[in-house]
Amino acid sequence: MARTGGMAEHSPRVLVADDEPGIRDALVYALEAAGFRVKACPDGLAAWEAFAGGAFDLAILDIMMPRLDGLELLKRMRAAGAELPVLLLTSRDEEFDRVLGLELGADDYLCKPFSLRELVARLRALLRRAVATRRLATAVSQPDVAGSVASVLAQPTAPAQPGGLNLDADCLLASWRGSSLHFTVSEFRILAAMAARPGVVFDRDMLLAAAYPDERFVNDRATDCHIKRIRRKLADVGAPERLLETVYGAGYRYTGVGA
Repeated sequence: MARTGGMAEHSPRVLVADDEPGIRDALVYALEAAGFRVKACPDGLAAWEAFAGGAFDLAILDIMMPRLDGLELLKRMRAAGAELPVLLLTSRDEEFDRVLGLELGADDYLCKPFSLRELVARLRALLRRAVATRRLATAVSQPDVAGSVASVLAQPTAPAQPGGLNLDADCLLASWRGSSLHFTVSEFRILAAMAARPGVVFDRDMLLAAAYPDERFVNDRATDCHIKRIRRKLADVGAPERLLETVYGAGYRYTGVGA
């Protein structure tokens, strides 16, 4: 039974499904100690019923469970439209199941035996990424797409004035005042997301969500490197330095200066 006394109502709520009592109890203890609210279930069917009857921010699913295995449970959750991050627990010799789980929509997995500290860290990273993708979707005025970067790139960029910045999302082509710019896919995604909303501040997590829609664990400092390269490439073709502005302690924004 999950302990809930004293847990803040706004704390992330985690659905845990594992048929091994020792692992289940350890998960409950570690997660609640880390500030999560937990609903623990002994099998997949009980977890499906709990999922159908409540709202969760994250889910931890063991693959091998009675009554309903973790992969079928994941499949049902995704078919129902659930977009919450899902982490799978699996044995080291279940490579096929791990791959299938990721293809069915799992966001990450851990092999047993695992470190509880690592599990908590991975959950927090998944939660940050989920929040960032929702914020990114909102920033490009597409709250219903839940962070789909395809939809970000489909949005028209800032109006391209003659001779200014031009971005072709379909062909991943960019130019400044007629001079071609050669960006990597990640660099183009970042610039396109920012240019779609001039003046809006994008923090590192939002930019990571734009640059790496399919990656789960990327160093957030990678965005700083991308911004540095984007700025250098823009400067090489004469774009003003203030086109991409640093907002100290918050992130970056596309100003549109000179565009």
